[in-house]
Parts: sequence; structure tokens; C-alpha cells
Amino acid sequence: MTDLKIEKIIRSKRKSIAMYIDNDAALIVRAPFNASEESINKVVLKYKDRLQKTQTEVQLRNLKFNKKEFVNGERFLYLGNYYNLKLVDNPEILLAFKDEFLLSKKYSPHAKDIFIYWYKKRAYEKIPQRVEWYAQKRGFAYNKINITNAQKRWGSCSHQGNLSFTWRLIMAPLSIVDSVVVHELVHLEVKNHSKTFWSKVESLDPEYKEHKDWLKNNGYLLRLQ
Repeated sequence: MTDLKIEKIIRSKRKSIAMYIDNDAALIVRAPFNASEESINKVVLKYKDRLQKTQTEVQLRNLKFNKKEFVNGERFLYLGNYYNLKLVDNPEILLAFKDEFLLSKKYSPHAKDIFIYWYKKRAYEKIPQRVEWYAQKRGFAYNKINITNAQKRWGSCSHQGNLSFTWRLIMAPLSIVDSVVVHELVHLEVKNHSKTFWSKVESLDPEYKEHKDWLKNNGYLLRLQ
């Protein structure tokens, strides 16, 4: 056993054990159905120092992040810019946006779900546009696009050619959105992160290193809670 507490074990048909620290600084383990508690603890212990370091970084980062309370004057990100929230008496307005967010006081108890719905809708509009633009530019052939609730992955590319992106990405600047789009499109041709992969990425996104650093340093801001 290790003194690093495992918050949750998610079992599936996967073949190996994987671990990550979530946004609440909790250790989550993904494991095969037949993985024993002993084998899981052995893997956690092997990477204990790295996991504890990441856990501390997330805890310190969270001290700088204020969970949204959905009150007047609070600021929300959209495509890299902050916009104020204004609560209004008009019951016909669910959530409107024009230089600021307008939310009906009537629906404020459900503000978080309403914002997520709004962000998802914008993501469904914007991200496929960017995918199609780069796909046509370089001749990438993809299957379909999914917008997900993923907390750890900005995007992914399946063996079937399906591209998935978290709705949280729509909070980031467009250059960051494009960088993730390019990353996943290149995975259609190169499944690993070899020199060939990064060379293809750089040809479409010359500042990909800066964009990766931006997500590493600011990605925690792209959430509501």
C-alpha cells in the first residue's frame, strides 16, 4: 500500500493500468476488470513521487481558481476573452450573449447546466468549421466529429477516424482551438508522437510549442467548477 490515496478506480476492458490527477487534485485510476488491488497499488507506488508532485501542483493551482457562483459581474471565458455576466429579470431570456452574458434570474439556479449547454452549442458550431478548414487545406480525411465532456483530454482521434474535442476548448483562444484541431488531424496519418508527427504538426501550426505551453499553464481556467 501507499500513503497516496486513490479516490476512484474505473474498471473497463482496457489492458493496462493508467493514472491521473483530476481537477480536484484526486488520484483516479483506470484499470482492467481483472486487475487486483495489489497490482494497482504496486503501479501507484512506482509513480508515487510524480503523482504527488502533480497533485501538489493542482492543489496550488486550484487556490488561484475561483469556482463560478454565477452572480452579477462574474466573468466567463469565450474564445480567449472574458465577458461579464448580467442577471436580468426577463424570463424569456435563458442565456444570451452579445459583448456580455445575459442570464434570466428565473433560471439562475440552473446556471451551470445552462452555460455548459451554451458552450457545447458554440463548440459544435466553431470546432467543425476549423476541422474542415484544415482538412481541406491538407487533404485530411476524417469520419465524424464529437463534442465531449472530457475533463483531461482536449481532443482525441480514434482508429476509425473519429475526432473528439471537449466543449471546454471553446473557452480558449482560437489559436489554441486550431492547435488542438491540427494535433488530432495529424493523428489521422501518424498515430504516435514521433518526430514525423511533430514535423507535420509544425507545418500547419508553427507555434505549436507555445500553444502546448499555453494549455499546460492555463488549461485549468477552462472550466466552470
